[in-house]
Amino acid sequence: MSASDWQSTPQSYSQEAVQEILYLAMTRKSEQGELTREQLWEIAAELNIDNDSLVAAEQDWLSHQSLERKRSEFNRYRQEQFRQKFIRYLIVNGFFFTIDFLATGMLTWSRFILLIWGLVLVLDAWKTWQTQGEAYEQAFQRWNLKNEMKQSLASLWNRIKQAWQA
Repeated sequence: MSASDWQSTPQSYSQEAVQEILYLAMTRKSEQGELTREQLWEIAAELNIDNDSLVAAEQDWLSHQSLERKRSEFNRYRQEQFRQKFIRYLIVNGFFFTIDFLATGMLTWSRFILLIWGLVLVLDAWKTWQTQGEAYEQAFQRWNLKNEMKQSLASLWNRIKQAWQA
């Protein structure tokens, strides 16, 4: 590094900048871009980060990752539900169009069903791909609670079966 480069280097960094610089340095140090848990502990020790803070940060990160996986699963669930509604819409409206065309030789009343149901479908599509806001959070919380209840009941049922067999 030349003297002119050193003079243009800032004398202080924001916390965000420090995190980004350290992240870049760590990924360059690691060949795969991943560090082991042991390396994480070594880095934390070098930065004078106490074990309790590191454990708490790691638990926060794991919790966040778990929540993000659940949100991704919820989004896939909603998209699959929408796909099924869309297929149903195509089948039913195709049936109505066929009946209308065969009965009248043109499309008359079936257009109204197509338009009204189409409006409902478009609103449902908007809701499906809207992944922010209070309505999304409420739907996610309901879905998550329902899944947790299913898992709890399945676990309870398995324990009852095992106790019955023993």
